[in-house]
Amino acid sequence: MGVVIPLKDRSDPSANLKPLLDLTDADMRQVNRIIVDRARSDVETVPELARHLIDSGGKRLRPMLAIASAKLCNYHGTDHLQTGAAIEFLHTATLLHDDVVDESDTRRGRKTARLIWGNQASVLVGDFLLGQAFLMLVESGSLQVLKILSQAASTIAEGEVMQLIAANNTATTEDDYLSIINAKTATLFSAATESGATLGERPSEERAALRSFGKNLGLAFQLVDDALDYSGDSSDLGKAVGDDFREGKITLPVILAFRRGEQTERDFWNRTIVERQINDGDLETAMQFMGKHHALEATFERARAYGAVAHDALAIFDDGPEKSAMLDVIAFCIERRH
Repeated sequence: MGVVIPLKDRSDPSANLKPLLDLTDADMRQVNRIIVDRARSDVETVPELARHLIDSGGKRLRPMLAIASAKLCNYHGTDHLQTGAAIEFLHTATLLHDDVVDESDTRRGRKTARLIWGNQASVLVGDFLLGQAFLMLVESGSLQVLKILSQAASTIAEGEVMQLIAANNTATTEDDYLSIINAKTATLFSAATESGATLGERPSEERAALRSFGKNLGLAFQLVDDALDYSGDSSDLGKAVGDDFREGKITLPVILAFRRGEQTERDFWNRTIVERQINDGDLETAMQFMGKHHALEATFERARAYGAVAHDALAIFDDGPEKSAMLDVIAFCIERRH
């Protein structure tokens, strides 16, 4: 029998995030000050462009998880603050690069930086943020945390290339897809939570447990994200429903609908995803095929399965507010609307 993930309030998934917000509030205020300070530059465009995305309403989930993990592991220093800021810079840099690669026009309900300042400036400011992230990690003094996040940055880049190869390719398998989202999304979640255990100088089994928690939470998070692109509300998502479809992204709902469909349906997917010939009404047709083959339900079910693995990963830790808040985050990631 699988693990039951408790939900505080199904009508308001954000209620499951509140314990983490409360737990990390004081530290995150300091992290945010570091972020603002380290986004400064004498080159005017750099802070303008960086702040455009930094201030756009992101949840700061990854640095919060790093801080919560450090607290769970009884860390009492201050290096988790620099680490949290570095993690957010790494995440922001990947978003800037993502939007260029994907030619995205909106993110979190706002115009993307590339649409305002151009692709070149977006890529270069992303590089600036990466540089600042690694500088902060060097200053914090933990070579092991630096190694974890350096490896994460490399893996994320590999994931970007993997996604580029898979784009517009209906031959992409579910295994291929999972490899992509593991590299692109789960890796930074995993690095964040493992960093907390590393700062706390915890034994290898606890570091492995938090690494597993982050990885499986990240997989669940991305699976839900990809399902919401076809089932969410644009006002909640901060982008138009169906953006992945219009960009020709191969996500699990598409993979399942394609493989479970009849030949005429596969012809539809090849025309819209591979040949990029999208007509009026095609998004609605795509969603009908997904409904017919229960592709979205299956995607959410897989997310719940990874959430259960993340839940079990924390079983070796004593009960307490830190563990409880991190378990609640699983429910938030699975039940969220954006």
